[in-house]
Amino acid sequence: MSLADAQQAWRDWLRSERRLAGHTLVAYEHDVAGFLGFMTTYLGAAPTLEALAKLKPAEFRAWLAERSRQGMARSSTARAFSSVRSFFGFLDRRGFAHNASIGSIQTPKLPRAVPKALSERDMDELLDADPATAERAPWIDLRDSAVLLLLYGAGLRIGEALGLTKGTVDGLLAAGQDTLAVTGKGNRTRLVPLLPQAIEALAAYRDACPWLKAAGGGDAFFMGARGGALDPAIVQKRVRDIRRHLGLADSVTPHALRHSFATHLLGAGGDLRTIQELLGHASLSTTQRYTDVDAARLTAVYRSAHPRAKAR
Repeated sequence: MSLADAQQAWRDWLRSERRLAGHTLVAYEHDVAGFLGFMTTYLGAAPTLEALAKLKPAEFRAWLAERSRQGMARSSTARAFSSVRSFFGFLDRRGFAHNASIGSIQTPKLPRAVPKALSERDMDELLDADPATAERAPWIDLRDSAVLLLLYGAGLRIGEALGLTKGTVDGLLAAGQDTLAVTGKGNRTRLVPLLPQAIEALAAYRDACPWLKAAGGGDAFFMGARGGALDPAIVQKRVRDIRRHLGLADSVTPHALRHSFATHLLGAGGDLRTIQELLGHASLSTTQRYTDVDAARLTAVYRSAHPRAKAR
């Protein structure tokens, strides 16, 4: 088997077995292509499966060092190494090539990122904001409000919210339900409760959107101004406009609303396991990042309120 054939088999496995989303699959392919491109230059010839099996730790470290020299972020290099390790693991399992050296290479260590959440006051102002924009049809404002309420009120990822179909929402509204079945990463489905305000916003948008009247049950629920599925970039721009209008930090993005959902639940006494289920995290360690946010908030309150802390 050629290296190109092995790469195609790996891509097929990622798509069918791992069920990776399209953009994630592209990122994996790009990372491995970059690694193979470096090895072509480093070895003086395009690598073969036999050559990959013979790579030593020094050659993997040379690739990592080159990324560092180019100023690549450690997070980007860690992701790229994960992609390369996935590729070599696939080659080993299928018997295409075995390389023991890659197991001795440590993933670049990353500082633990703390999710950036909005304060409850800023969150209220963001949801109520009406920044000056060009003339917009009223149903578009209703659409944007419904999307933002799903991101913050239910903790959905933007792709999960925009992936809802008309049939799903129609069924929910017709049955008077207050929970929504959402399929997220890894093709895992979870149930999330909806706030009454979110349900009202979904109904108001559905009744006002002219494109939904002719849409079928399997069509996207959130529609663009000219019809067709709503592009995530439109939601990102809307949040960016509101952020500038309110003078909020650049970290305020659609995903920050999901972070705020989890942080505010934890601050109100929600337990990590429940928040994990609501967010659709496969690992509890991912959800535990929000305890750092809450600890930071408690420290800030302490330092601003305690007489001896203020005296310093």
